[in-house]
Amino acid sequence: MPATSAAEPGALSSFLHTIGMDLLLLVKIAGVVAAAWLVERIMYLILRRGYARRKAKGRDEFTQYRFLRNAVRTVVVVAAFFAVVYTIPSLRSFAFTLFAGAGLLVAILGFAAQKAFSDIISGIFIVSFKPFRVGDVIQVGQQGLFGTVEDINLRHTTILTFENRRVVIPNSIIGEERIVNSSIREEATCQFVEIPVAVDADLKKARRIMEQESLAHPTQYDKRTPEEVQAGDPEVAVRVVDIKEGSVLLRAYVWAPDPVSARVMRYELNERILERFAQEGIPISVPIRHFVQKNPFAVSEPEYAGTRP
Repeated sequence: MPATSAAEPGALSSFLHTIGMDLLLLVKIAGVVAAAWLVERIMYLILRRGYARRKAKGRDEFTQYRFLRNAVRTVVVVAAFFAVVYTIPSLRSFAFTLFAGAGLLVAILGFAAQKAFSDIISGIFIVSFKPFRVGDVIQVGQQGLFGTVEDINLRHTTILTFENRRVVIPNSIIGEERIVNSSIREEATCQFVEIPVAVDADLKKARRIMEQESLAHPTQYDKRTPEEVQAGDPEVAVRVVDIKEGSVLLRAYVWAPDPVSARVMRYELNERILERFAQEGIPISVPIRHFVQKNPFAVSEPEYAGTRP
């Protein structure tokens, strides 16, 4: 037993000597890692305490808190990595040789990191100018990606869609896209409910049905100002917005407290209005198409010059 216990330190020392390290070096590396963890925890507590004091101000401070939290974590990890490399003599000499003598490699790495730096700068601009914040409901780009901003970090923005899928978009890309923000000032949304009816339909009756069904929906609420109420403006306006191809397009302007409720309300109102139209005999417009097709196998009658015998 004593011989075995005496042999263990020798084996550990041999292994450390083989990889160019000693026990003191291990202690230094452990100290660097512990110091990095401690700095990260202290910065986390400082940021969390500062956010707790300003939490009542809304989503702006929460967005800044999340961004700074991710930035501090990234900076501490990178700094700890370089500190460990500098602590190990073999890695330190290799790193100095690599970066001092390999100019082409440095140029390649700089070119490869160009996209990463672009994402970081775009992330700083997003947090500074606030086109959207964590918790905002936004629509991104021409494809119409619609969802809630879940997180913003140094490299990308995470959007949670209503299908419970997380879409990760680099900051440099989302910074160049058109953003429709439904929450930046207020979340109240005027939802368009559009129903096409036939040209010969009773428009007054159809408009009355759409107004009644919209007012009866529990999500709808009155967004009129006192002046508009005094002037007699309707709570839900229904107007004829287009006439084409044998149909009349009716649009109801219905207010909802937020964009998510507005979408659900539109789906439910579409069903309720169609059911009422069927009960009241309001014809729905159906597009009419005329197709003319020639028989490719038909033999055309030959033309004769002059008179036939």
